[in-house]
Amino acid sequence: MRKPRAAVGSGHRKQAASQEGRQKHAKNNSQAKPSACDACAGMIAECPGAPAGLARQPEEVVLQASVSSYHLFRDVAEVTAFRGSLLSWYDQEKRDLPWRRRAEDEMDLDRRAYAVWVSEVMLQQTQVATVINYYTGWMQKWPTLQDLASASLEEVNQLWAGLGYYSRGRRLQEGARKVVEELGGHMPRTAETLQQLLPGVGRYTAGAIASIAFGQATGVVDGNVARVLCRVRAIGADPSSTLVSQQLWGLAQQLVDPARPGDFNQAAMELGATVCTPQRPLCSQCPVESLCRARQRVEQEQLLASGSLSGSPDVEECAPNTGQCHLCLPPSEPWDQTLGVVNFPRKASRKPPREESSATCVLEQPGALGAQILLVQRPNSGLLAGLWEFPSVTWEPSEQLQRKALLQELQRWAGPLPATHLRHLGEVVHTFSHIKLTYQVYGLALEGQTPVTTVPPGARWLTQEEFHTAAVSTAMKKVFRVYQGQQPGTCMGSKRSQVSSPCSRKKPRMGQQVLDNFFRSHISTDAHSLNSAAQ
Repeated sequence: MRKPRAAVGSGHRKQAASQEGRQKHAKNNSQAKPSACDACAGMIAECPGAPAGLARQPEEVVLQASVSSYHLFRDVAEVTAFRGSLLSWYDQEKRDLPWRRRAEDEMDLDRRAYAVWVSEVMLQQTQVATVINYYTGWMQKWPTLQDLASASLEEVNQLWAGLGYYSRGRRLQEGARKVVEELGGHMPRTAETLQQLLPGVGRYTAGAIASIAFGQATGVVDGNVARVLCRVRAIGADPSSTLVSQQLWGLAQQLVDPARPGDFNQAAMELGATVCTPQRPLCSQCPVESLCRARQRVEQEQLLASGSLSGSPDVEECAPNTGQCHLCLPPSEPWDQTLGVVNFPRKASRKPPREESSATCVLEQPGALGAQILLVQRPNSGLLAGLWEFPSVTWEPSEQLQRKALLQELQRWAGPLPATHLRHLGEVVHTFSHIKLTYQVYGLALEGQTPVTTVPPGARWLTQEEFHTAAVSTAMKKVFRVYQGQQPGTCMGSKRSQVSSPCSRKKPRMGQQVLDNFFRSHISTDAHSLNSAAQ
């Protein structure tokens, strides 16, 4: 649910210049006619809370751009109406979430900021429903910065396992240690210093912590807020572009309520998450529908299509048919009547993830407490850094070479092994954020020989119960399910992976199921077991 964070820049000198530019722009806007386009010229407001000396877009980014007043909030009354309507709605409709309760109830500022920080990091690229249990477990285990700082990376990875984007947990702990060891246990109190001093904290996260925990009047822009602002001001261009991103941060800073900045920012995010959704927005439930230019555009287009609106309609719009405004829908993607408000914004097409292949093996041996499986630890940097996995090798072009490479990798950790027992079980296709990785899954069960009791550093034997609570990725859990699926009646798959194994079968149609049930008494025991596994 959370998104990449934009860069921040500018010091007090830039801030003063930005404020002066906004004053000039406001003056020009006040002289413009409501239905005119100001020749699509204006200055993009730079966020007045921009910190000094931080990472930012290149200094030479030109803030002059083709921006119409149509895409701005041009008077205090409009801003006040937006704030009031949004906050009133939020007070009545906000979801009861554990991090919100902590932020409201916690009186200690450092604990409050820490609670917000954990939630914001977990919510990046992750749905609220998924985060709730992880957040609750995390805060029970490490309720304070000091608790987290004293934990091991292994413990952090173990609790984070399955949440994805594993570097988030590592950076969160690095930040906690810095606060405890270098900052006297006290969280930085402003968005500027949060971003400047804490590893992994970008512009959005810093603004969220500062506004929710410390009451700083600083706006935030995440994917939900960007979508709301794009629709409210009819911004159709790609929100990830530098120009549009700067405009959205300026709008967010203009709108944030100085009396309730944390609630306002959460309300904007809540609106995008529950009402102003990407594909099927609930416009009739939107508290700011009357201020929404996207909705006004939909109504205008409907009237034009029905013939009820003719001649020169007295409806405000931006630079019609000129293609000069860099915030309007791009000329290459004109208005689509079937999309309605979803026309705003249009996003650039995503680059498909690169495809990679790997072979991995579940090596099992008998143990005193039941079957044991071998895991090895990944390097401390790169994809899935520090997590545990089954021994794996890169894909080889032939089955013979693949088996040889995999057996050598297994023997490196466990010593001599019987090559004839290595079985190919199927494959798992798992998509990470930028990689589509296909695992060829093998299994090797050591039976009738002395168990391996010692392994090199970076490897260990675990029981199946220990495996499920270890610091392993979701992909490895899916691999293990394929291995388990070779046992009777345990063939299973998952939403984000494609699993193919000898027991995989399509579910029969209803008519076929009726016939199967009718003839089941005449089917052999083995066939009956296979059919049960398929269903």
